[in-house]
Amino acid sequence: MIRRLAPLLAVVALLLALPALAAAASKKPQPKPEPAPNATVKIDVGGLHGGRATIWDTVPVNGTVSPWAPGQRVEVVFYLDGKPLVRRNVAVQPGQNGTGKFESSLIVRKDGKYAVSAKHAATPELGADSTVRKSWRIDFPGLKRGECSKVVEGFKRAMAAMGYVSGGGKCFNGRLGREVLAYRKVNDMDRSEKAGPGIVKAVYGGKGGFHVKYPSAGEHVEVSIPKQVMALIKNGKPFAIYPVSTGKSSTPTITGHYEFYRPEPGTNSHGMVDSWYWHNGYAVHGYAEVPNYAASHGCVRTFIADQPRIYESLHLGEDIFVY
Repeated sequence: MIRRLAPLLAVVALLLALPALAAAASKKPQPKPEPAPNATVKIDVGGLHGGRATIWDTVPVNGTVSPWAPGQRVEVVFYLDGKPLVRRNVAVQPGQNGTGKFESSLIVRKDGKYAVSAKHAATPELGADSTVRKSWRIDFPGLKRGECSKVVEGFKRAMAAMGYVSGGGKCFNGRLGREVLAYRKVNDMDRSEKAGPGIVKAVYGGKGGFHVKYPSAGEHVEVSIPKQVMALIKNGKPFAIYPVSTGKSSTPTITGHYEFYRPEPGTNSHGMVDSWYWHNGYAVHGYAEVPNYAASHGCVRTFIADQPRIYESLHLGEDIFVY
C-alpha cells in the first residue's frame, strides 16, 4: 500500500511547489526597453531679403526632424511682436536618409517683428526637441494710381479703420487718391495724392488719424481751416474725412459753432453741387475746382465725386464746428 501511495504523494508535492517556483521565476530581472532616440528639429525661413518680407507676402517655413519615426508631428508657432500669433500642428513626412520633413507658411498682414519656432514633444518612438525662434521684419512698397493688389486692398481697409473712406476693392482709384490727400493734410505733409512707403507703413500701423476736437458733441461735422479737411463725427470718432478748400484770405470762411438749416440738391447757378447751408450763404458743397489750399468765396468746397455721399450723410439741425 505504501509503495503504491509514494508516486501519488510525489505528484502532489510537485503541484504544491509550482506556485513557489513560478513566483521565484517572476523575480528574475526583466530586460529594460531601449530608450527612444533623441530628436533633432531644424527650421529654415524662406522668401526673405535681408531678413525682411514685404507686407502680404507668404513666408514659407521648411523643417526637418531627425531621425524620422512614423506618425510624428511638430508644433509650429508663429509670433508677432513676441506674442503667439498662430499655432499649427504639422505632420512629419518621411524624407531622405532617415530624416523627416515638414512645412508651414504665414501670410504677413500687419507691421511688426515676426518670428517662428518648431517643437517636437517626446513620444515612445522619439525624444523631444525644439528650435530657437527665427525672426524677420516687414517692408512696405509705395503705391501708385491704377495699381491693383492685396497691398492696396489692405491699405484701404486700414485707412477706413481711421475714418478715411477710401472705398472697397483692391485698386488705387481716384477716391483713394483723395483720401490719401486728406491723410497728408491731416498729418501736415506735402499736399498730394502720393502714397509712398512711409505713408503705407504708417497707415498699416493705424497711425495718422484725425484728432476730434469735440468728441462729446454727438454726431456732428468738424472743419479744420489750417488742415483744409472736413470730418464727419459719430460716437466721438470720425467715420468720414474729406479734403476741402475753404475761403481765401479776401473772403474767409467764418468760424464758430453752427447748425445745418437747409439742403439744396442738384447744381445751382453758381456751380454749387448738393449744397448744405449752415449760416447765411455759407454752405458745404461740391465744386469743379478744389485746390489744395483755401480758395473759395467762404464756403467749404468738396470734390464733386465726394459730395453725394456727404449730402446723404448730413441732416437738418446737425452741428458743424469750423475752426
